[in-house]
Amino acid sequence: MENTQWKLKQHGRIPRNNTIALVVLDGWGENKPDQYNCIHVAETPTMDKLKEGAPEKWRLIKAHGTAVGLPSEDDMGNSEVGHNALGAGRIFAQGAKLVDIALASGKIYDGEGFKYIKESFETGTLHLIGLLSDGGVHSRLDQLQLLLKGASERGAKRIRVHILTDGRDVLDGSSVGFVETLEKDLSDLRAKGIDAQIASGGGRMYVTMDRYENDWNVVKRGWDAQVLGEAPHKFRNAVEAVKKLREDPKISDQYIPPFVIVDENDKAVGPIVDGDAVVTFNFRADRMVMLAKALEYEDFDKFDRVRFPKIRYAGMLEYDGELKLPSHYLVSPPEIDRTSGEYLVHNGVRTFACSETVKFGHVTFFWNGNRSGYFNQELEEYVEIPSDVGITFNVQPKMKAIEIAERAKKAILSRKFHQIRVNIPNSDMVGHTGDIEATVVACKAADEAVKMIIDAIEQVGGIYVITADHGNAEEMVKRNKSGEPALGKDGKIQVLTSHTLQPVPIAIGGPGLPNDVRLRSDLPGAGLANVAATVINLHGYEAPADYEPSLIEVYDA
Repeated sequence: MENTQWKLKQHGRIPRNNTIALVVLDGWGENKPDQYNCIHVAETPTMDKLKEGAPEKWRLIKAHGTAVGLPSEDDMGNSEVGHNALGAGRIFAQGAKLVDIALASGKIYDGEGFKYIKESFETGTLHLIGLLSDGGVHSRLDQLQLLLKGASERGAKRIRVHILTDGRDVLDGSSVGFVETLEKDLSDLRAKGIDAQIASGGGRMYVTMDRYENDWNVVKRGWDAQVLGEAPHKFRNAVEAVKKLREDPKISDQYIPPFVIVDENDKAVGPIVDGDAVVTFNFRADRMVMLAKALEYEDFDKFDRVRFPKIRYAGMLEYDGELKLPSHYLVSPPEIDRTSGEYLVHNGVRTFACSETVKFGHVTFFWNGNRSGYFNQELEEYVEIPSDVGITFNVQPKMKAIEIAERAKKAILSRKFHQIRVNIPNSDMVGHTGDIEATVVACKAADEAVKMIIDAIEQVGGIYVITADHGNAEEMVKRNKSGEPALGKDGKIQVLTSHTLQPVPIAIGGPGLPNDVRLRSDLPGAGLANVAATVINLHGYEAPADYEPSLIEVYDA
């Protein structure tokens, strides 16, 4: 018998069993039009037409900062927290904020995870692996600095840091400065008698930080440098390494090849060996899961590890709640319960979710509250379209947008599903490359995919909800204080590859949308978390009382 806690009341004014297409345009923010706004420059007739529906059928919502559980309004949104909020309908304190709280209170050092790695401090080395920047999307430099200080004060005598350079969530070229800052901190620790050094490094998109098992070679390059102490490039210090490797004009911070730091005898200063402790200090999960598997799983066949050291490993957070991976972590993740997907399944709503590999986990795992698998496989179908492997996305800026739209169209026309949920990744993934021309092509492709989905919804008399998870492609240049494009030392514009602080649109429509339903003009602080109640309403149900308010209202025409 169905548990009554899951039973949603019928809406009363909106009928049930509508076919609803829910489209998340990844990295599609709203910004003033200019040549660096790729969404504006691109041909996007479908989204342009939706925008004409303002204010009743189109409005803006927040996708960054406190609206998605991040510490401050200066924190750009990202796909993980965005999809958590979209699916959960409430705002949960997220990775960075949870870590900030744990570090500020000192509770991080009282937890089981820290106690576990501390057992290696007496005779082993503490290794810290993660993204070195202040971008605040995957990690933050200040958190690493606090962790170094806290661990050294609590008995860590030998510390090795394995850095991954950024240039994606921060400006390309900024990594040298971050390495210099870290080197000074490590120098200060050495002055206190602690053996602390950088041991290896490499660019985030080429070393370690792959996701969704797209390319295990990325993780292997990191493994070889971090664990085996082997890499094609050897240097005596990391500042020299980054400067030297960046001299090649084809190499950006994101793609710095792997390097190891060696001593005067040309011997690696910090390979990971039996008895050591390892912490991956990224708080965001998606680009740490693969390394976590390699560090933790005895039964592992993705590449030849050569050595599998017996270590004490902890993540900054638990990266996959379903896999319980890693089994030890320093900060407990937000417990996201009662997501909209789970409610809808309990009320008989049939769901189809689809994206390509790089965003598939977002419309499934993150949407469902950091939970792998199905709630009810009889009522749900998840389809992953393989992403292109081994190329940067600006080479194929159309990505798999049309294939995703084709699968969504097929699901809509089958009439098997009440909700068809997709993520179109182009404007984010190509925007991250900094290639403005390619990002324009990407935005056009995303718009074409939206049209295909809306056309299918028209055929079945359904409803569409089009939104985004955060900004990116709408602002591709770094600005100076006066708002003009910032120029680098070479006189060229500084391309912005990161997410933004811009709001994102939500548009509703379709023949199944009742004539007396419109978007509310109040709720000025509304964000992504308000979308869940909105969609539940459009399915013909009232949302749970503690969900963020719905963005729609029924008015008397």
